[in-house]
Amino acid sequence: MIDRVLASVARHGMLPRGARVVVAVSGGADSVCLLHILREIGGNVAGVAHFNHKLRGEESDEDERFAAALASRLDLPFYRSQAPPGAGNVEQEARRDRRDFFLGLIRDGACERIALGHTRDDQAETVLFRILRGSGLAGLAGIHPVTGDGFVRPLIEVSREEVRDFLRSRGIGWREDSSNRDSRFARNRIRAGLLPQLRREWNPRIDEALAQLADLAFEEERWWRSGASPVRGAVEMSLDELKAMPRAIARRTVRAAMERAKGDLRGIEFQHVEEVLGMKPGKLRLPGLVVTRSFSWVRFGAAEVRAIEPVQVIIPGTYDSFSIRLEMRETPDPGCVNLKVEQAAPLVLRGWRPGDHYRPVGKSRDQKLKEMFQLARIPSWRRAAWPILESEGKILWARGFGPAAEFNVAAGLDRWNGPVLGIWDLGNGSQT
Repeated sequence: MIDRVLASVARHGMLPRGARVVVAVSGGADSVCLLHILREIGGNVAGVAHFNHKLRGEESDEDERFAAALASRLDLPFYRSQAPPGAGNVEQEARRDRRDFFLGLIRDGACERIALGHTRDDQAETVLFRILRGSGLAGLAGIHPVTGDGFVRPLIEVSREEVRDFLRSRGIGWREDSSNRDSRFARNRIRAGLLPQLRREWNPRIDEALAQLADLAFEEERWWRSGASPVRGAVEMSLDELKAMPRAIARRTVRAAMERAKGDLRGIEFQHVEEVLGMKPGKLRLPGLVVTRSFSWVRFGAAEVRAIEPVQVIIPGTYDSFSIRLEMRETPDPGCVNLKVEQAAPLVLRGWRPGDHYRPVGKSRDQKLKEMFQLARIPSWRRAAWPILESEGKILWARGFGPAAEFNVAAGLDRWNGPVLGIWDLGNGSQT
């Protein structure tokens, strides 16, 4: 068993050289075994951490005293925290509180790694539970051996019975958690009823098979995620290109876009990905995410795009929110848009508003910007922040559609003797 623990630690790089590890000890067999094994294999154990959920009254307090005494016998620092049960989902709240406590130890410099005592049995139960719920491939990866925020699970390839045999062979005691027999919890029903039935009637090595499935899914998930962008923000992509991809790659691409826009995939289910791939023009409101389709484009964002506040222009000036630079010149510059304006005329940079219209160069009459957006297939979410320059209620220029004919210097240069306003569109990549 110790050899397999060492192999797991090495394979997943759980304990880099010099990394201090605090072991999360509930008092149960798995966490007690983990603490002793890490010390036996020479892990840099920097302390014992215990979270008391106060769910079982005196029994919970006894668990805390047991963990504290164990840390004292091994001459290790003891870190503790507690929180009474909340009014919501007890299991979810307990998991969140523990996680926050452990991450706090890393942030405070007590360690670089938190070791958790999950075993192969825990992995099998998790995978089976997710299969029953209809999980996707990422969910089938189950309990990850290592996580990016510092959690490691050295016992993940060891069975629960092997853990107990190890402790018995060394005369090491542990605490039994009575809540593990509470049939109100789905995991307990799987552990006590469903898995034993599957072992008897279908596959005596079902735990190993489920753990292997988790390992396959985890490695595939890790490979896909290795190329993911660490930058968080809204994502735009072509739905036509997504539909042209093999379905497996399209699903992965959508999930990656969701994670980048949202920051995580909590609450995102298989059907959400399928809804995106089949969505019609409009909006999908998913947990922590707004997905918008316009024409053949789809946008993933944590929120909807808001209009940029209008800006009173001061010349010369660069306006980063619009990616526009403005400058008055004596003569036209062929590298930018040139407009004839009175120097005293007030200028405003703003986004598009319903009803906007003007006559661009080359057009015989006024054009509605909404119609021009539609002809150019500009997605709806880009319009709110679409740069438009106006003066005294008249549009002088709009990105992508060019200057208004009546203000365009090239059209009436011989009749204009005043200075020229140059517009450099830094965000468009062209001077249309």
